[in-house]
This record gives sequence, structure tokens and C-alpha cells, in this order.
Amino acid sequence: MKTFKTIVIDDERLAREELKSMLSEFNEIEISDEARNGEEGIDKIKDQQPDLIFLDVSMPGMTGFDMLKKLDYIPHVIFVTAYDEFALKAFEVNALDYVLKPIDPVRLSEAIEKLRQKEETEFESENEKISREEKKLDTTDRIFIKDGEKCYFVKLEKVRMLESDGNYVKIHFGKNRPLVLRSLNSFEEKLDTGSFFRANRKFIINLDWIENVENWFNGGLQVELKSGDKVEISRRQAIRFKEMFSF
Repeated sequence: MKTFKTIVIDDERLAREELKSMLSEFNEIEISDEARNGEEGIDKIKDQQPDLIFLDVSMPGMTGFDMLKKLDYIPHVIFVTAYDEFALKAFEVNALDYVLKPIDPVRLSEAIEKLRQKEETEFESENEKISREEKKLDTTDRIFIKDGEKCYFVKLEKVRMLESDGNYVKIHFGKNRPLVLRSLNSFEEKLDTGSFFRANRKFIINLDWIENVENWFNGGLQVELKSGDKVEISRRQAIRFKEMFSF
């Protein structure tokens, strides 16, 4: 179970003690510190980088909202206050919840449940992002290409080859050859090796487009694509090509 390092920020000592006592019932909440006002809260948040803060709205010198404006790093926020008129503003600053004093244990439990659900959602979203970044693109995928004023959303099965052109990569499909400001190496890292092959320093070819293969100079190969394009496979890559596709 994930534990949430937590700071309680409230100008009333008894209110802090009561809340800490109630939070002791939740195993995932780890009270790391407390603060008596906004200035102290800012210092402790900057120093400790907590996962969660319980924050009073009305405090002398600086409100809870003013305090949040001064933070670069903002953890999850659950407002705890005696006043209900600030509820709308609390959610405008993306507060996780807004609990009124005197605190009802059931209401506090609901706020903690929101924290659990949000953390699970963020964890799943991060995993999905990582999964997308790690996924190799094959011929069934589509890519978005912007070249000046023109935009393309093309299926990779139609891309016969990618060609390095200085700091750009020229993407060949149909009669189109848009330029993308990226290195050929970056494309190689994203493309599935079962669909695309790095022929040499300048070209990546779509294996499904290969029509003919013949021996070439210095132990290399030359492939002819269905489009009529001819691309040399360097000697080093020719060895790899044969190892990958020989019986």
C-alpha cells in the first residue's frame, strides 16, 4: 500500500491535534510534520515535498489560497475549514476535497478514498503513457506528420522508406516526401524491427515493400522496392539482414 507523506497546516493547535488523531486511523497517511501558518507551510512543503497537505483556508497573515499561489511544487490538497463559502474556489485550484469543521469521521474517510482513487488513476495513466512510449510502431499504426502548412495522417504500411536528409528525415509514401525535423536514429528506436530495417546510415526501409534482393559490392546487398526505388544495404547490415531472414 502506498503511504502519503502528509503535512497538516492550521493556525489552531487543537484543530491540528484533532485532525492528526483522526488521520492515525488511516494506515496510508503518514504525518511527517505540521505548520501553524502559511509561511511555515511554504517552507516545510519546499523542504519535505509531501504527497498531501491538509490545509486550513482562514489563517492570519496568509490564506490557504494565497499560500498555494506561492508554491512551485503543489502536493494533493484537502482543505479543512469552518467556512463553506470557499468550496467553489477550492475546486477551482484543483483541490482534492473540501472538508468542513467540525470534522465528521465519515466525511474524512470519503476524502481519503478520493485520494486513493486519484492516485490509482494517475498511476494507471502513467503506466499507459510508459506503455505507449515503449510500444514499437509497426505497419498497422498511423503517424501524424506536419511539413510546413501540410499535415498527413498516414498508415505506416504505406511508408516505403525513410531517408536521412541533414537534420531532417524525408518520409517516402505515395508521391509525398514530407520532411520531419528528427534524426533517423530516433525513428529507428520507435519502429518495429519486424517491419522496418535500417539499411545503412541514410535509409530505413519497409520490409513489406522489398521486391528483389541481389548481392552488391563489398559484401553488401541491394534491394529494389515495389516502387522501383533501389537502396543499398551496407556490408555490416547485410550480415544482420541475412541472420534475421535466413533459414
